[in-house]
Amino acid sequence: MEKSYDVHLLQVGAERFRNYNYIIVDKYSNEAVIIDPAWDLNLILGQIRRLNVNSISILLTHSHDDHVNLVRPLLGYFDAKVYMSAAEIDYYGFDTENLVPFQDMDEIRLGRTLISCLVTPGHTAGGACFLLAGHLFSGDTLFTEGCGICNAPGGSPDEMFNSIQRIKHTVAPHVCVYPGHSYGKAPGYTLGYLLQSNIYLLIDDKEVFINFRMRKNQQHIFRFS
Repeated sequence: MEKSYDVHLLQVGAERFRNYNYIIVDKYSNEAVIIDPAWDLNLILGQIRRLNVNSISILLTHSHDDHVNLVRPLLGYFDAKVYMSAAEIDYYGFDTENLVPFQDMDEIRLGRTLISCLVTPGHTAGGACFLLAGHLFSGDTLFTEGCGICNAPGGSPDEMFNSIQRIKHTVAPHVCVYPGHSYGKAPGYTLGYLLQSNIYLLIDDKEVFINFRMRKNQQHIFRFS
């Protein structure tokens, strides 16, 4: 079945941060959303202008600066709604113009494209993923190679386990996972592939998961093997 939307990937970064931003454009209405805008305003503005979209909204997976630092600059150019989970807003006090809180399983309609908001705490207190017909935009909850850290304020390995299990059991294997960062593999592998290769998806025991995620003396927190 043909998808109602196109996905445009932008790799952005500053210093040690390397992020992925995603622009989703509904094919029928030419409405668009951008996920987690950060770092490179000119790159993002240039892509939005090239796409010649009718409107733009902003979806935020969580409130860490490397995922939100271009929200206010973009609001200087567009009258965009800004979506973030109510749990994330409440815990961290995130605030900006045009802010729209959402609850778990709320839906955002983009023309004929339906976006489901999955609240997936663990990396932060109210982190979220956005699920479309063929894509999961997973922020820092789930990477191709691993999952997000759980030791920052509001993080919880217990909640991360629950969120990972939820993704495993509710997202179809054919859905492509598009995370906020890459640690060796480009975005776009299917969940079915991750179910075979991502160690955090292979652990079904919560205590084992927590002990492994929070293990001490990790030589590099972003090496997941």
